[in-house]
Amino acid sequence: MPGIHSSVHITSVLGLIGFVALWLALVECAKVLIALLKNDPLIGWAFGPFGITPLVLCEPTTLFILFSALFPALISGSILYFGLFSALPSPLDLPHHPLIEILVISAGVLFTSAGNILNALRDLRHPLWGEARFLRNIQFLRASFASIHFTSFGISYLRKQFGSNPTDLLQAL
Repeated sequence: MPGIHSSVHITSVLGLIGFVALWLALVECAKVLIALLKNDPLIGWAFGPFGITPLVLCEPTTLFILFSALFPALISGSILYFGLFSALPSPLDLPHHPLIEILVISAGVLFTSAGNILNALRDLRHPLWGEARFLRNIQFLRASFASIHFTSFGISYLRKQFGSNPTDLLQAL
């Protein structure tokens, strides 16, 4: 496979930027769709460098933990395959070699879903529920510089459970 790098061409820079933006947006939409399908009491949302994270109270089942890790990975891999290696016009001209297809799709899936997979493994190995899970998630989100926004249910829950408002809780953690 010598000379592979010389056969990679960008056919459209704007098309490539648009494809990458669409790919990342659709993966984030898949994550949000999973959160909405769960239909648990929503405490709040966090927007950060690792995407959108819902804050809920209930402990998810093992099947749901696996689904929430694998569904965005499947969406990511499908978008990469159809966008780069199918008969559709592609903004990036790559050689159609099975090894290259596997490497590109694997790298893309790893890039978009590594956090989900690590979270799923952590939840399966050391499960937490209730307030402990909620506080761990808040602490992780604060460490990643995410912007956390509480729903009205979340604000009333914080007042009832912790006797605090969101600002005091976030400062304490």
